[in-house]
Amino acid sequence: MKRRLMAAPLALAAVGSIVIGALLESGTPAPATQWAFVAVSLLLPALGWLLAARRPDLGYGWLLLAAALSLGLGMLGVGLDLHGGPPVLVVLLCSFFAGFYGLTWIYVPLLFPDGRLPARRWRIVAWISGLAIAAHGVGAMAAGIAPSTMDRPRSAETLAAMLTSGAGQLVTWIMAVIVFCGLVVRWRRAGEGERGQYALMVAGMFATAVGVVLTLLFSYGGVQVAAVGVIGILTVVGSLPAAIAVAVVRHRLLDIRVGLRGSRLQFVFDLRPTADEVLSDLGTALEDAAEPVEQVGRLAAAVRSGLDLRWAAVTLADGTRVVAGRESGEAVLELPVRGGLGRIECGPRDAGPLTRVDRRLLEALAVPAGLAIQSAGLVTRLVNAQEAERRRIERNIHDGVQQQLVALIAGLELARATGGGADLLAGLREQARQTLDDLRELAAGIHPSSLSQGGLVEAVEERCSRLPVRTTVSAPPPLRARRFADEVEGALYFTVSEAVANALKHAGAASIEVGLSQPDGRLSATVADDGAGFDPQTTSRRGLATLADRLDALGGELTVDSEPGKGTRVNAWVPIGG
Repeated sequence: MKRRLMAAPLALAAVGSIVIGALLESGTPAPATQWAFVAVSLLLPALGWLLAARRPDLGYGWLLLAAALSLGLGMLGVGLDLHGGPPVLVVLLCSFFAGFYGLTWIYVPLLFPDGRLPARRWRIVAWISGLAIAAHGVGAMAAGIAPSTMDRPRSAETLAAMLTSGAGQLVTWIMAVIVFCGLVVRWRRAGEGERGQYALMVAGMFATAVGVVLTLLFSYGGVQVAAVGVIGILTVVGSLPAAIAVAVVRHRLLDIRVGLRGSRLQFVFDLRPTADEVLSDLGTALEDAAEPVEQVGRLAAAVRSGLDLRWAAVTLADGTRVVAGRESGEAVLELPVRGGLGRIECGPRDAGPLTRVDRRLLEALAVPAGLAIQSAGLVTRLVNAQEAERRRIERNIHDGVQQQLVALIAGLELARATGGGADLLAGLREQARQTLDDLRELAAGIHPSSLSQGGLVEAVEERCSRLPVRTTVSAPPPLRARRFADEVEGALYFTVSEAVANALKHAGAASIEVGLSQPDGRLSATVADDGAGFDPQTTSRRGLATLADRLDALGGELTVDSEPGKGTRVNAWVPIGG
């Protein structure tokens, strides 16, 4: 965001220096040719601002802004020179012309279209060009070169600086020719979707070269036709920005689309959102989605919208597949989601092939995609677990307490009909007491009263006091007096209950140790037994799997350490802050 905000001030600085420098040079009112020069020159900072503001993560917009600012500072130096400005400032500003020519003739075509070198082998060209541009600018500054000083005699030191500047300028021209040849090769090898963009850049470079020739003929070749000089300088300044602008309009350079909306004659800059914008919108969409399938559907829609695809699909590991758009044809790109949770499939784009920028955006979406799929799976498992628990409670009520109550009512009816002796009433009383005990046990399985009244430590101690094997519960004194959120205490209580139940049912344990603690902002529970143990890799964790999801939903974790013949240790924790 900070880099994006820098684009406007840089563009305004370039525009201001270009306009002020041009008006200082020609005076006011400025002739039409000067205004034409200003209009052509302003195309460069406008494009630089547009690309840098919308694609701050790519270097191409910033490159154009740097070139525009160099041109503006150079123009400002020329204007101040004609009005007797400070010589040191004038020479400093005029030296920026070396940066403008070097950036536009070398780096703008070399780093086209996304601000990256086309291959590692071009690094040497980039380094040599940078040194040549620096030598050209620094040499010109050391020699005191400005329009008003061109005809002055030079000292030996000044001549050395001029030779340095001239050598840097010569190497800059040579590198520009090499870059142009490389650009032609890239154009010939480009795919169908990018060939038009490269063709425009080749044409822009060629036109720039023609403009340089015309300018040299007018300035030093004896050609006295003013139109030749005007056309030459306008071509030098405007050819490459014009080529980039046409690439934006006709070939959607960097996914910037310009067109007409409806029947109104108005330009529409339909800019594909940046990765940050897509991630921000996706986060909001996932928060608003209530159902797991809806979350996955919104993820697919975000991929489709972000990459401007005809369709996009998200497939989960269990085979569930949600498609956004109308699926037609084969997927042109697939990306597995981290963790093996599923994959993202991309259909073709509405215009042009998927680019490297698209692939990077899709890779950026892979992380939240994995989190969304994991969240959807977690929600599904929790919903299923809640439904299974509801059915278990319903079954226990129907098969247990309900049947006992039916039998109790039948006994009471019999006692009323027969007069009911003491033995019958005593039996009915015992039956009622047993039903009450069973009902309390069932209620404790849903949420024990000791947990609500006495807290986690007291509830765990009461649960373990009824076990038929030796069981010890340890907890620090401060933990006994502290209460936590209901969902935190409930999650750890039922984890301990399930762990001790498994130790009795499946491990044949003779002793169980339960530990409760509060280390490092966590509430932790440990259940260790001396039972048979098992291999966690090959044995299902049974009811602990549901509790693991419950802890995961709270930001905690459940782990099981066990080996055959060496007992089992269940560790669970949830975050509770400081």
